[in-house]
Amino acid sequence: MKFSEMPYSRPDLDGVVAAIKKHTEELRAASDYQKAREVFIAYDAESRHVGTQVTLASIRHSIDTRDAFYEDERKFWNNAMPVIQEAGQSWTMALLESPFRAEFEAEFGSIIFINAEIELKSFSPEIIPELQQENELTTKYEALLAKSEIPFEGRVYTISQIGAIKSDADDSRRLAAWKAEGQWYKDHQAELDDIYDQLVHLRDKMGRKLGYDGYTQLGYYRMGRNCYTKEDVERFREAVVKYLVPVADLTYREQAKRLGKEYPMSFADNALSFRSGNPRPCGTPDEILEAGRRFYDELSPETSRFFRQMLEGEMLDVLSTEGKQGGGYCTELADYDMPFIFANFNGTSADVETVTHEAGHAFESWLNIKRVPESTIWPTMEACEVHSMSMEFFAWPWAELFFGDDTRKFRYSHLSGALQFIPYGTMVDHFQHLVYENPEWSPRERHDCWKRLLGIYMPWMRLDGDIPFYADGEGWQRQHHIYSSPFYYIDYCLAQTVALEFWAMIQDDRSAAWERYMAYTSQGGSDTFTAMLEKAGLTSPFDEECLKGVCRKAAKWLDAYDLTGID
Repeated sequence: MKFSEMPYSRPDLDGVVAAIKKHTEELRAASDYQKAREVFIAYDAESRHVGTQVTLASIRHSIDTRDAFYEDERKFWNNAMPVIQEAGQSWTMALLESPFRAEFEAEFGSIIFINAEIELKSFSPEIIPELQQENELTTKYEALLAKSEIPFEGRVYTISQIGAIKSDADDSRRLAAWKAEGQWYKDHQAELDDIYDQLVHLRDKMGRKLGYDGYTQLGYYRMGRNCYTKEDVERFREAVVKYLVPVADLTYREQAKRLGKEYPMSFADNALSFRSGNPRPCGTPDEILEAGRRFYDELSPETSRFFRQMLEGEMLDVLSTEGKQGGGYCTELADYDMPFIFANFNGTSADVETVTHEAGHAFESWLNIKRVPESTIWPTMEACEVHSMSMEFFAWPWAELFFGDDTRKFRYSHLSGALQFIPYGTMVDHFQHLVYENPEWSPRERHDCWKRLLGIYMPWMRLDGDIPFYADGEGWQRQHHIYSSPFYYIDYCLAQTVALEFWAMIQDDRSAAWERYMAYTSQGGSDTFTAMLEKAGLTSPFDEECLKGVCRKAAKWLDAYDLTGID
């Protein structure tokens, strides 16, 4: 069924809760494993159906945030989900207490119990009011950005649309675009500060209600982190500063030479990789999707079937339109055994990365969509990001289809950009840890913290006030995850490190690297992140040698790469 034909119907909330309670009672009353298993399967089927309706409403609201019907549905689900979560907690407790736990683990894996124990630590009915308020505040933030109107050169742009001009090859136009975007944020500074201030205090309150010393531990549980701790992340951050920041710094020094600029450069100049312009896709959105079809056709039989089904089912919405929520994501519609990709094409290389990155997520979902329970389709977030970031590197042999004459630029920029991203992403994580350790901070203190961290993780940024919003340490307010998904960002950095492992393997033997990728991806969410890496023969990013090794190989490749004839 095509996406446009999928019916949406708001379920009766009382009926959903009653069904969950009925399944819970049946599970507790089961006299043998076969009966317990039947209840388990029925509960999972019901969860898939309710989840599909939630997701349909969410996708259609994000495609057009002005749609009054789906705005009402969004409000309904913001209040309904914590109620459903409360009922689900009783089910989780019944599962954990089941006398048939050993049989369940033998058939479905121990991960469902590991994650169930974490789930119980992250929720209590007493925080339902705070969860509902949190949903409303994060939606308010997303709606504010989706309705952005940025006057520029006689036109009005959304934040997504002006993104392409922020990397324009003309210095004055590029800087003007950065200033125009920054001014929009400055104009809405008070509202952005207020939303986040409320979120920080709300989350701190939830953590303390559940018996934690603030929000951080609760945040880790809500992210489902089941195989590493805050201390592991701290060690990773130290390795990033030690090994990666110096390599990224060298790439920006070389960039300054290419541009004829003095190092360190402004935010606007750092956005331009080459004097002749950043690599850009060479086709229309339809041509980019067609190039994606050819890439996936030739990569493997599995990816060919996957992407053709995505196109035929209208499971991609990629054009940037008025009223559309910014950013991009991949989700799933379990009733239809299909993933869905949402994006905002804007004429930059990010358009191609959508076809590879988000489709990397979608391929993993498609490959594992029939797993039971549904919770084992996806692993935890950092494990998911490996699928997407690595798929970007597997697309390199087909880069010319997407970039034409800009292919050499793209490969250089893609690898250097991966190295440059990790310090930024690690800084986002460090910032959030400090914010939730200091919930009493004023908005200005948060901005000052971000500015200090810029000096540690991104010393190539000149903080001279050229673009006030960024130079004043306020640029973090562009990062959706900080508002809507606290602590969801180090995941990208851990995954990028593993993706760089795949990049290094691809340079030696692409076929062997793909086999390793499939060995990792086909596991779905059947185990923890570090365990799945080990099973696929990959090195954990928490091993300092991992980051040290990929930095060494990538730096050597970039240093030797032929940029002759490219200015």
